[in-house]
Amino acid sequence: MSTPWPTSHSLRLGLAGLLAVGLAASGVSSAGVAASGVDSAQNGARTAADPSPLPPPPSAPPAGDAALSPNPTKPEGDSRLSPHSRTLLAQAQAAGRKQVTVMALAAPKGTASVAEGLRALGATIGYRHDDLGYVRASLPTGAVDRAAELAGVQALDLDETLAAPSPQAGDGKQATSGSGPWTGPSAKTGPDNPYLPTHEIGAVAFKAANPAYDGRGVTIGVLDSGVDLDHPALAKTTTDERKIIDWFSATDPLLEGDGSWRPMITEVQGPEATYGGARWKLPNRPGARFAMSVFRESVTTGSEYKGDVNRDGDTTDVWGVLYDYETNDIWVDLNQNRDFTDEQPMRPYAEKFDVGHFGTDKPATQIAERVPFVVEFRKDVDLSPAGLPGQAADFVNIGLAESHGSHVAGIAAGHNLFGGVDGAAPGAKVVSAKACLFAGGCTTVALSEGMIELVANRKVDVVNLSIGGLPPLNDGNNVRARLYNRLIDTYGVQLFVSAGNSGPGLNTVGDPSVATDVVSVGAAASRDTWKANYGADVSAPMWVQNYSSRGPREDGGFKPDLLAPGAAISTVPAWVRPDGPPLPVSYTLPPGYAMFNGTSMAAPQATGAAALLLSAARAQNLPVRPKQLRESLYSTSRVLSGVPAVAQGSGLMDVAAAWQQLRTLPDVSSRYTIVAPVCTPLSSLLATPDRGPGLYNRCAVADGGAAAGVRRTDAVTITRTSGPVAATEHTLRWVGNDGTFAAPARVALPLGKPVQVPVTSTPSGPGLHSATLEIDAAATPLVDARMSAALVVARPLTATPYERDDSGSLERTRTTSYFVEVPQGAKALQVDLSGLAGGSQVRWLAFSPYGVPMDAPTSAGTCFTNDRSDPKVCNATSRSYPDPLPGLWELTVEAKRSSPTLANPFSLRAAVQGVTVTPQEQTLTDVATGTSRAVQWRVRNDFGDVTVTGQGGPLGSARQERPTIQHGEKQRFEVTVPAGATTLTTSIGITSDLGADLDLYLYDERGQLVGLSGRADSQERITLDDPEPGTYTVEVDAYEVDEAGTQYDYLDVFTSPTLGALTVRPTQATLGEGAATTMSGTVLVRADAAAGRSLVGELRVVSVDALAPGSSSGSGGAVLGRGRVVVQPVTEPEPSPTVSPTVSPTVSPTVSPTVSPTVSPTVSPTVSPTVSPTGLPTATPTAPPTPTAPPSPTGTP
Repeated sequence: MSTPWPTSHSLRLGLAGLLAVGLAASGVSSAGVAASGVDSAQNGARTAADPSPLPPPPSAPPAGDAALSPNPTKPEGDSRLSPHSRTLLAQAQAAGRKQVTVMALAAPKGTASVAEGLRALGATIGYRHDDLGYVRASLPTGAVDRAAELAGVQALDLDETLAAPSPQAGDGKQATSGSGPWTGPSAKTGPDNPYLPTHEIGAVAFKAANPAYDGRGVTIGVLDSGVDLDHPALAKTTTDERKIIDWFSATDPLLEGDGSWRPMITEVQGPEATYGGARWKLPNRPGARFAMSVFRESVTTGSEYKGDVNRDGDTTDVWGVLYDYETNDIWVDLNQNRDFTDEQPMRPYAEKFDVGHFGTDKPATQIAERVPFVVEFRKDVDLSPAGLPGQAADFVNIGLAESHGSHVAGIAAGHNLFGGVDGAAPGAKVVSAKACLFAGGCTTVALSEGMIELVANRKVDVVNLSIGGLPPLNDGNNVRARLYNRLIDTYGVQLFVSAGNSGPGLNTVGDPSVATDVVSVGAAASRDTWKANYGADVSAPMWVQNYSSRGPREDGGFKPDLLAPGAAISTVPAWVRPDGPPLPVSYTLPPGYAMFNGTSMAAPQATGAAALLLSAARAQNLPVRPKQLRESLYSTSRVLSGVPAVAQGSGLMDVAAAWQQLRTLPDVSSRYTIVAPVCTPLSSLLATPDRGPGLYNRCAVADGGAAAGVRRTDAVTITRTSGPVAATEHTLRWVGNDGTFAAPARVALPLGKPVQVPVTSTPSGPGLHSATLEIDAAATPLVDARMSAALVVARPLTATPYERDDSGSLERTRTTSYFVEVPQGAKALQVDLSGLAGGSQVRWLAFSPYGVPMDAPTSAGTCFTNDRSDPKVCNATSRSYPDPLPGLWELTVEAKRSSPTLANPFSLRAAVQGVTVTPQEQTLTDVATGTSRAVQWRVRNDFGDVTVTGQGGPLGSARQERPTIQHGEKQRFEVTVPAGATTLTTSIGITSDLGADLDLYLYDERGQLVGLSGRADSQERITLDDPEPGTYTVEVDAYEVDEAGTQYDYLDVFTSPTLGALTVRPTQATLGEGAATTMSGTVLVRADAAAGRSLVGELRVVSVDALAPGSSSGSGGAVLGRGRVVVQPVTEPEPSPTVSPTVSPTVSPTVSPTVSPTVSPTVSPTVSPTVSPTGLPTATPTAPPTPTAPPSPTGTP
């Protein structure tokens, strides 16, 4: 049973508002929905005579945010809810959402019982694909845990929004030497060129040798932001056939806030009708039943259209949209004269290739002043999620393309770019599927169901996806990754997915590129491309781009799979104003072309190469299966010397070599399972705890990690699960090994019997050691299986002097990594960069033990020395990471392409810092309003040498309690913050159960998660600077508590100058390990706190030799310790005959704790520091954070 486009859709809180969006965007004031709901007309049609307001519009699914949810959560009991989705569920619960959208995976042909179980929990089924075992539903938020435990549910995930692709060409920095020999692409540019370097994977030579194998007969699916329909290089194939043969939107009309979908809910009839306060002329169709809406260009404001769809310089244009209920014909009033009779009816693109245009082009200009669009419709969309149960309506879509998807399509299949240059497979056809919103990114539901639609219903032969995100637990075990594997196996269509742009850190491959059977593509760049597209001189003929995400998966799985060039000049819509390549190349690009780089650009090169191979196979009537295709690519890829195995996978792909293998229809019948030890901070959360398909160790030595010069042996179990019955001899061969790993040279693998293979490792020194173990049977032509092996040896920061100094030299565009072990109890990780050559542009990036980037987006060219990065946003030479997660941190150092010297020397210092403040809390009594009282603390340095000073600040109004919480319980408290507050802090700790693990969440008045803290203990703290006034919700989650429960200290406090101040003497002290000093200050009380609350002040002991990320000069360094003073109660001074008090208390806040047991815990026992909106590390968010990641757009450099 398959429902390609559903007639009922999942519920979401406030979704009736999308219909309100439809009416509001239409400017309708005299038509709407009757208060009683839908009238008796078919298809939910409304008449134009019964206006009524609808609820506010819904938001798109919540954005995934690596900064706010860096800690995956261990499922409990029989739950199949993924760790990342447990964090999304916690956000939904705290926000008070009544409904959430979930995606469930059952066994193929097994959706009926799952759907029935979901309905029994109050769900509405929105989409089912029985062949794939996929179900989308909406159900009450409180029922998600029970849904995840239903019999038949194999995996469950919540919908979310991933960051929309936002490719960039560069930052315009001056390059390193002249313009060089490259003058820019033109009609005279040959096929071997560095601008669109398909020759570097052998595609040009393959086509030259086999002209008919150029992609003809093959259709490529592009799941992205839409492909431009006007570009001449995307118009025809090499055989003069139409290139783009289908175009559709994969977003949901009702649930995702996509303004391109228009609800056709207002019925109009007759030769003329009144709509939106105006008269409209309708087509002459006697007896026809029409519905009308409008499309406003302002709905595109958050996209690259910037709200100006017809390119006339404003954002106010509106076009009427008319729909025939019976024939499904669609009219758009393009000339805006309110007359549909002078417009042609349009059909979905695949039917008649109808394309309309907004705007009028000016032939005298190079840039296009008109924008192409297509239409489509969805019938009988279930309006139950909008609060209209049992009712339905039709929707019309206005399909508009953007740059990212158009650029990808040009790389994969463009023909005659600039009048002569081709993409990888110019003979191939394209189906465009749009999965992204105008603002808010791309939803996982659209990326799942759009892929189903492409593969199962649109009959494509291969698919490119250049969108993804980076969850901390990137183990390929969620619904979407498993769904993609099934699509490949069920329909025989191979998927190629960009690896992500979160490199160069270890374990940063994004989702869904981590899916086992997709081809995960990393990005490389050649010496010629660096020169031609960037003006940069480099020495290596080919190298991995620094931003390209590295493997392995969290479970040790082998990713990325291979490399392709990741920089290209390709097609974009001609209405986009061109951004030329960075200076000083001597050429500019005309409208319709742009230079982007990213793994988004590498994936379509690989996809196009696959189209060439499939074209050749079809010409020779060879029935190629996906595994034969990908294994032929893997076995023939060229390993790049000097590049770590986890960065390149099998290496740079080679089309011609792959064809020599594929043409033999190689035997790939043998299948293998590999089970190897995995030791990481998250490995206990894997499907099989601490085990995976690859050997991966990122633990400290005390936790089972590797040590330099120490030999260890790990048992790897290999089982051959198919193929010959007799035992088969296999060669075990290491690739990319630096001498660390060893294994027996041969092993016999009988069918179905596990065989243990000892893998020994002796790392020579600190750093990353990685290799690939190839398992190769002599009787088969291809490598039969591969295992990634990676281990990390860190420099310890756990003993005197608690710091490490390293130095080296980097060639421009290169990177290197250092790993340091951060101990428990450290309050800050301080990193300093020095020893640079004059003008040298170098930076470092920090990655937490989870593999999560902790600085600005790694693909952005920011925070280098001697460039234009704002030091107030990012200090390029000294930064501190407060409250660092204990474990192995990676510090990657890289030299920018525009650095003036080829060699870039540097020195890098990493140190841990922290102090103990005694007493941690002291109480002052009987302090009169308007008077001062002296206070004093003793400060002891717990780590290496450091210079510290004390800081005070405004007093705060605090509530302190010591409640008891049970295992799995959530307790919630509310605190109302007045205007003018400078900070809001919440904290918990000092549990009676010393082994308890409590986690802390903070939500604003809108229910948005603005901070979380979830370390391995219960000492949690969140601080917001300059909080918006309003009522905040604090949630305490008992992740792990013994049977008796535990008491804990709870505190929430907001500070304000109107309450008073703690002033600390600004003296400095340089302290060695164990040394102590005294810090003194005074407390001045200006006003009382509300009943039930007390006044508090906080001493912050900060380092003065470094600035915290985001700090401006002189604002202080990292906080290394804290002390608190409590003023309780405050006593008014005695009346004076000559002086009357003039200071009145401020408005008292309202605080009302609400404690209630809820669902099972949603936070893992550990959490890395959150990331502030500036993109720099901080222990606590300083403002409601902006969604990031994990998802990073794979088309951004």
